[in-house]
Amino acid sequence: MASQFPLRTLLIDDEPLALKRLRRLLSQHSDTFAIVGEAGNGIEGVTAVETLRPDLIFLDIEMPGLNGFEMLAKLSFLPLVVFATAYDDYAVRAFEENSIDYLLKPVEPERLTKTVERLRKAQPAPTGAVPDLRHLLELFKPKKELHAISVKSGDRILLIPLADIAFFEAEDKYVLLHTHDGQQYLTTYTITTLEEKLPDTFVRISRAVLVNSRFIKEIQRYFSGKYLIVLRDKKSSQLQTGSTYNDNLKSLMEL
Repeated sequence: MASQFPLRTLLIDDEPLALKRLRRLLSQHSDTFAIVGEAGNGIEGVTAVETLRPDLIFLDIEMPGLNGFEMLAKLSFLPLVVFATAYDDYAVRAFEENSIDYLLKPVEPERLTKTVERLRKAQPAPTGAVPDLRHLLELFKPKKELHAISVKSGDRILLIPLADIAFFEAEDKYVLLHTHDGQQYLTTYTITTLEEKLPDTFVRISRAVLVNSRFIKEIQRYFSGKYLIVLRDKKSSQLQTGSTYNDNLKSLMEL
């Protein structure tokens, strides 16, 4: 991004009234913003960004065709971004944590002044701003819903439903899948990969164990601040937590 003001600014929003209001407010900060164009949806926004190469875009999130996140993911050139959104509080917190500014609609002049101050302080643009945004986009990508884990059994490949899995356990270089009826299968996944792919009902309780919380029967206090997890499976399996993973368990069970 250029380090000189005014910043070449592109407005992207599918609401004409919102565009008109934003354009009027930005005109009051002509020493900071020089509006070079507008786009009425995400598809037009991609073309406009790639053609105009602005320093900064004000971007709506909920738009037809491509939403704001999808639009950004298609860009080969990524300018600074200020979201203009009515998105929920969780998203707003994520924007703040990633040093990306946002404006809640309807945009208020006082809040826009804070945006100007932030942009001024950010000059020149801090190294890593673009990777931070790329990371945010990854967080908001919809995850594919996983229903089963594939395992080999002789010449066959079996699909084990997640609802049948009691826990995963790492042994040496391998990870074993344990079902509630006492069967076990060798998987090709690591515990870390499974933790990332599986839904929140699966909880990492130690470096070697990932447990399906729906099979937890009881939790017993153990030595050195650890816990013993007793499962509601055929073997009444007992699993010991690792001290560095106790917060996962406490958060889940609200201990």
